[in-house]
Amino acid sequence: MQPEWTIVIPVKGTAGAKSRLFGTPELALAIALDTVEVALTAAPVIVVTSPQSAAAFEQLGAVVIADPTSGLADAVRAGISAAGSGAVAVMLGDLPALRPDELADSLAAAALHRLTMVADVENEGTTLITALRAEDHVPAFGAGSRAAHRASGYTELAVSLDSGLRRDVDTPAHLSAVASRVGPRTALAMLSSR
Repeated sequence: MQPEWTIVIPVKGTAGAKSRLFGTPELALAIALDTVEVALTAAPVIVVTSPQSAAAFEQLGAVVIADPTSGLADAVRAGISAAGSGAVAVMLGDLPALRPDELADSLAAAALHRLTMVADVENEGTTLITALRAEDHVPAFGAGSRAAHRASGYTELAVSLDSGLRRDVDTPAHLSAVASRVGPRTALAMLSSR
């Protein structure tokens, strides 16, 4: 039986968001909104972000809680705490090429394991972690997170390299690689920023 997931998505809703992307704040927000919209097709979503970005995510139907502003780890922990004790997935907010079927398939596979993770396309970072019980999570996003999550007992899901779930966007090269399949807000923001 498929658990009832809650998805936590931390979003750095400030002018400095996605600074390595060399994009505009509007592009960073567009990427996050496209990611959250896809996540909402699979489960209720809690977005952890700044007050200035909250309304945009609430309009999509997400629950928004305030970013503690003390870094990604604390934002993730705040989201997990707000999600309650059930099955919780934590997903990065910079997956503009993610498609609903890719997320649904990964969550279905995750239901078979206590803890799971999905590595990014470089096999260095992590784009998604799941726990059937929120309290079992040991989040370790950041540099080297794939190895850290595996060491903490997360089972790595076999997800195709071309899946949007593995394609987080941190640099212009990352964005160019998925430009043909990004969500509508990201596509529009990319046009506007040229």
